[in-house]
Amino acid sequence: MADGKVSVRRHFLRGLLPLLALVGLLFLTCKSGALAPVRQSDLAQTQIYAYRDWQSTGVRVDAGSRLRIQASGKWSYTPGEFNGPEGHPRYRSPDFYPLRGVPGGILIGRIGDNGRPFVVGRKIVHASGREHGILFLRINDDILSDNDGAVTVHITVEAAPAE
Repeated sequence: MADGKVSVRRHFLRGLLPLLALVGLLFLTCKSGALAPVRQSDLAQTQIYAYRDWQSTGVRVDAGSRLRIQASGKWSYTPGEFNGPEGHPRYRSPDFYPLRGVPGGILIGRIGDNGRPFVVGRKIVHASGREHGILFLRINDDILSDNDGAVTVHITVEAAPAE
């Protein structure tokens, strides 16, 4: 009988040790935040390319929400000259650009397929008003084929305040 108890104990310990190791690993992983819920805004960091037209960010913006966008990087809308997402410091965009009268090469956005373009630049907080839909971004330029580079954007959407 004594040998039976030792055998049961050994089997129990053989099963218990891997289980304890797994629990310890899960505890360390949870403590580091690796298994915490992921917010949409944490996933919304993307590249916007200077040579592409309106680019979907995949971020949905509801009416009345607040949109925060931060951009960094360099791109060129004039061959040989690189600027940041704030656009060219001296050249204003003409009437035939997607958004006129603002710096050429600036990062711009719109909400939805047919939304009105707005300036983003390096950083913006934008109240969506009645607009809703997917956020699109692009460089403010008319000819995209001679552009180069990209900017990285980080997007946060705050829900509309409850009434």
